[in-house]
Amino acid sequence: MLPLFTKRLLHWNKKENQREMPWKGEKDPYRIWLSEIILQQTRVEQGWNYYLKFIAAFPSVAHLAGASETKVFKLWEGLGYYSRCKNLIAAARIIDKEFGGRFPNQYEEILSLPGIGPYTAAAIASFAYNLPYAVVDGNVQRVLARYAGITIAVDSAPGRTAVNNLAVEWLDKKRPGEYNQAIMDFGALVCKPKSPACSECMLKNSCRAYQLKRVAELPVRQKKIVKKSRWLYYFLVWHQNQVYIRKRTGEDIWQNLHEFFLVEEARPLSKPNWHNHPSVSTWFNRSGAAVTAVSKLYTRQLTHQTLHGQFIEVTTETTPSLGAEFKAIPLSELDRYPFPKFIITYLQEKNVNLSQH
Repeated sequence: MLPLFTKRLLHWNKKENQREMPWKGEKDPYRIWLSEIILQQTRVEQGWNYYLKFIAAFPSVAHLAGASETKVFKLWEGLGYYSRCKNLIAAARIIDKEFGGRFPNQYEEILSLPGIGPYTAAAIASFAYNLPYAVVDGNVQRVLARYAGITIAVDSAPGRTAVNNLAVEWLDKKRPGEYNQAIMDFGALVCKPKSPACSECMLKNSCRAYQLKRVAELPVRQKKIVKKSRWLYYFLVWHQNQVYIRKRTGEDIWQNLHEFFLVEEARPLSKPNWHNHPSVSTWFNRSGAAVTAVSKLYTRQLTHQTLHGQFIEVTTETTPSLGAEFKAIPLSELDRYPFPKFIITYLQEKNVNLSQH
């Protein structure tokens, strides 16, 4: 017999849940996987168009596996958390090579793919193959913690165990996909982080948090995000109507995206004399460089850090010695390369001026 929570949740899903998404009800594991990876750390509203663009460009695992990394990253451009894109490409190539292009249909095999954790593996297994695995994301944690009155921090080991145990216990083993979608939608539409619709909730009479007037306090989290600030100064170095770019390769934000010559500082530069800055003085002076424009200050907030920076346009009389990783490209080819949104914002605003080079 199904628990009361499960029965009422499925009743709500059938009678009241009107949430629409292009991947909802999807049975193709490739499309489910694609939607889940895109939605990691991304709002549904933002991920919607990216999902449609990816499906159009890469209708199957084989298409994605055979695409160039630059093309895939360019399509991902602006979505952020680019390690997701790197893992997407790696997983597609493993599926194409080791599974003959067929998405694996066993939970452990799905879990073994790069970029796939227990939540994503459970989502694919239940939605595509109707396997009895419970999804546990932020929405599910919140719903279960409130309903059961779990006061242990859900991001602690005991808290995760308590939530996961409930998720498995209350899962409808015969309809796992339907149940998983219902509880995620319920967390997004009713049991929301802020201003939950408790007055309209069919579970309120049996919800511990509602009964104890502790809805706003739950779920409890112990971790506090420590944010740092970074100051980025990008030099757009122009020579003979070409600008120099490179691909980021380090284990940092924006890996595999492109950028201009970068000087990073721990704190903002005060009235900088660019010619004498130690990071640029050598090539700056030898190549007869001149600063032609300095942008306003740009700021972008990421989950764990705040980025501040400026863009300095420079023209050089001779070829600058920037390093072997840099290559010169004409302005007309700039849009072929994927850049982080921090740089895209500047390029979009300065398009008219840049076209003059």
